[in-house]
Order: sequence, then C-alpha cells, then structure tokens
Amino acid sequence: MADMEFKTAPGETVQRQLLITYLNTGTAAEPVWRAVGKRVEESSIEMDWSTETKTDIFGDTYTSGRKATKTQTFDPWELDASDDAQLKIWNLAIRENNVNALMNQDMLIAHFYAGSEGKDFAERYRSCAVLPTGLGGEGGGSIGMPIEVTYGGERTLGTVSKDASGAITFTADAAV
Repeated sequence: MADMEFKTAPGETVQRQLLITYLNTGTAAEPVWRAVGKRVEESSIEMDWSTETKTDIFGDTYTSGRKATKTQTFDPWELDASDDAQLKIWNLAIRENNVNALMNQDMLIAHFYAGSEGKDFAERYRSCAVLPTGLGGEGGGSIGMPIEVTYGGERTLGTVSKDASGAITFTADAAV
C-alpha cells in the first residue's frame, strides 16, 4: 500500500479544521455522523504508546511499546441546542446516567487533509468511551460539558466524503 500525502502545497501547513471527529447519532447500519467540538477552541488526539525502556546486562538499551491508546478531550464544549452529538451524550450521561451506552459509542476521525478530493482518509472506532468530565461553568457565562473520548473497539480504515448538504459518508476499505 502506497503512503498517503497531505493535500497541501509544499511548505504550507495543514489547517486544524481539516481534522474532525464525528459521533454516530444514527444506528450502526445507518450511521448519521455529527461533528464533535462546536465552540471548543483547542482539541487534539493524544496517543499513549505505553513505552517501557530497559537496559540489559550488557548495557544495551531497548524500548518496547504497544498499540497507542488514543484519547481526545473537548473542553468546555458549551451546551448548544443545535448540536445533535452533544444532545445524544447529554441525554445518555445526565438524563439517563447510562454508563454502558457511554462506553460503547461509534466514532469517526476524518482526516480531510490526506487522501484524494472527495475520498479523504478516515478511521472508524465502534466501541469508544465518551465520558463527560463535568457540567457547569463560570457565573454569567455558558454551561459547558467537557468530555473525554477514548477510541476503542474495532478500528476500520476507509475514506470519508462530504456532500453539498454537509452529510458525511464513511466507506470502509475493501478487505485485503
């Protein structure tokens, strides 16, 4: 498989808005992808490789690691009635207190900066933990519900496209 390249001119940086996380607010069979992070100023996917470095009896140093555990925080994620992803998580966490459902969310990471036009690289995780870490805010301000996403379950690679209405479609790569 050939390496992908960034869809920018040489020397040009990639704009942050080209890395978008989506939550499935539909079903597994008929996903409806809604962006996560409206009103959040900064968010990044952190990777913990669980590395361990040892020096053997000969003085040689070796490092081992595991597949990365990926987590992403969205803070403060201010409440907004037009945010379907947020409404889903609020209902599961605040209204229902349904930890089992919160630990089994379908998420999509779209890399709109890599791939080809209309077929950008994406990775889908079907069993993610999406957990609010608080609810509240500063007096006179807005209510925020910061969340932490831990990507988990089956990782499916594929492409993502966005139609004229903004609807997202994920297409899994063919099995090899």
